[in-house]
Amino acid sequence: MKVWKQILTWLGVMSVLTLVAMGLWYLLCGGDMSTASLKWLQLMQTVGTFLLPPLLCAWMWSATRQPWHWLQLDQRPNGKVAWLAVAIMVCAIPGINLLADLNGRVVLPESLGFIEHFLREQEDTAAALTRRFLEADHFGIILINMGLLAVLPALAEELSFRGTLQQVLGNRHTAIWITAFVFSAIHMQFYGFVPRMLMGALFGYVFVWTGNLWIPMLMHFVNNSLAVLSFYLFDNGTDTNYADTIGAGTTWWLGVLSIMLSIGLILLLRQHAGQK
Repeated sequence: MKVWKQILTWLGVMSVLTLVAMGLWYLLCGGDMSTASLKWLQLMQTVGTFLLPPLLCAWMWSATRQPWHWLQLDQRPNGKVAWLAVAIMVCAIPGINLLADLNGRVVLPESLGFIEHFLREQEDTAAALTRRFLEADHFGIILINMGLLAVLPALAEELSFRGTLQQVLGNRHTAIWITAFVFSAIHMQFYGFVPRMLMGALFGYVFVWTGNLWIPMLMHFVNNSLAVLSFYLFDNGTDTNYADTIGAGTTWWLGVLSIMLSIGLILLLRQHAGQK
């Protein structure tokens, strides 16, 4: 099947299942905008938009009807590579914060002030919603949040972006960066666009080097889970995101060091990638 037909098929399946997910949520929750209801919406949208479409498309496109093989999920990852992947994401936190801080300092021309105002409002709305989702008064809610905001997005988004879009586009440099751009853009957060795109590109290159989608999934999970856990460890009940300030502002040097160390670990991962 030609690339454009595969992309249209994927988008078509995604659109239908997204509408089904939203319709199901409305039937079950009646459009209620409470935090619990919005979590159900998040769950259904993630499953309908990002999890099921790549599985269905991979099943259709696989000559042997083995979606796990087409998605490169049928091999166990190299243990050393997996640990290096975890180390990269932990080490990269200050560097990501530095890039996010620089991205957040972008000021649009005065003639585009209305766009900047809209983008800032979107960013504030997304941050407020995330904080609503993360608030918890017992351990069970924390586990639910880890599943909803760390485990599920890591699986579903990597299936859709690296597993499907990047592979359809050809797993080359252009495919990796186009996929990373789309991955970042779809989060609708302009002031986190650059670090998220670079992270998406990293996931894409790791996928190509290892030939195993489990590794980008692991990296995605580590990034999201650290963000969730940092809220409970440092930020819960405060208005300051302490974990997001490490490597930014007066600690910019930690961000620079983080980026340098992360690059070294990435090169080491590449060296070991593909080894049994």
